[in-house]
Amino acid sequence: MSVTDTAHQPGRSEFGKGWKVLIAAMIGVACGASPLPYNTIGFVIGPINAELGWSFAEISAAILVFGITASLLAPVFGWLADRHGVRRVAILAMLAFGLTFALVGAAPASLLGFYLLWFLVGLVGIGSTPVTFSRAVNMWFSQNRGLALGLMLIGTSFAALIVPQVAVRAVEAYGWRSMYPALALFPLLVALPILYLWFREPRADEMPADIHSGGQLTGVTLASALRDRRFWTIWLSILCVALAYGGAHIHMPEIIKQHGMTAAQGASVMGMIGIALIAGRIVTGWLLDRIWAPLVCVPVLLIPAGACWLLMGTSTDVALIYGAAFLLGFAAGAESDLIAYLASRYFGMANYGKVYGLLYMPFGIGSAISPVLYGRIRDVTGSYDQMLQAAMLLFAVGAALLITLGRYPVFNRETARAA
Repeated sequence: MSVTDTAHQPGRSEFGKGWKVLIAAMIGVACGASPLPYNTIGFVIGPINAELGWSFAEISAAILVFGITASLLAPVFGWLADRHGVRRVAILAMLAFGLTFALVGAAPASLLGFYLLWFLVGLVGIGSTPVTFSRAVNMWFSQNRGLALGLMLIGTSFAALIVPQVAVRAVEAYGWRSMYPALALFPLLVALPILYLWFREPRADEMPADIHSGGQLTGVTLASALRDRRFWTIWLSILCVALAYGGAHIHMPEIIKQHGMTAAQGASVMGMIGIALIAGRIVTGWLLDRIWAPLVCVPVLLIPAGACWLLMGTSTDVALIYGAAFLLGFAAGAESDLIAYLASRYFGMANYGKVYGLLYMPFGIGSAISPVLYGRIRDVTGSYDQMLQAAMLLFAVGAALLITLGRYPVFNRETARAA
């Protein structure tokens, strides 16, 4: 059997060859800068306020510093992965992220110093996110790329289940400063050894035949991508969805309080979102391998618009609130998968890191700004309803934009040139 025949065998062949890399990428995503900061900042806001006297808003702004810094550097790390190989970039970035994250526990009694430490985490941490890991997964999988990307991103859901438990115990036992070095053990002692052993790009004879030609990855140059209407259509769609969802997730406990639900019920609702994230990633990934991606996106992105409508007002129908939370989580699980999938299908793999990095920017920036918008509307009006109405429109616009993308392009040897 030829290399080409092997590459075109359905899923079993791809998973048989790439399962180690997929597991390593999943663990890397779970231990990297995507989930750890966002899943833990809430547990130290109160203790930091009590020790240093900073306001909740001032402490929370650290995540904004981190998120904006990381998002702006995503294309740089994508370029490094394209140029020097994803294995080297991912391993070094995971090491740097673990060390800088641990340093946050040594923050001085200076708000500027605190922000500087979070700037450093963002400066190196973006290389330990799907910006790098998705490149390798895309290079191992073609027939089952959507499902593989969905499985890789389940790592963030695992982190949401495990990391908060460790964070709470560390804070209770030794104080908030101990939480950061304790959690840094995940990237340093769990992810790094597995990445070193299992994470790599495929050799030419291991790649699916449709992503390389003559031993060279196929795809467009970065300049060509930036001149393509489809790039900016995807970019704007991602920004709309990130602005709509990011704040809804962060403010969900407060949103459901306005429906008369208790803190215990709020915790259950957040658990429901975690389950929905996993379901969204697997189901959407499976569908992407079988149906034109924009056609999958339309219902996936319109469903949370309905969820926002259910969350408006003050009704106390618990079943509807749980249902709305599930729908929002399902869509969020699908969104991260879509960014990597659309980047690879519409622009190829030759310059995937740079293209994906630029498409990650609106996701990161929108997700960082969205909680501020939700909070501002709540402060001014006393309710989240106006922002939820705006989110409905943003989800609908995001879906409508993607339906205009057209067919996937076919890449050939002439397009397989580095930028």
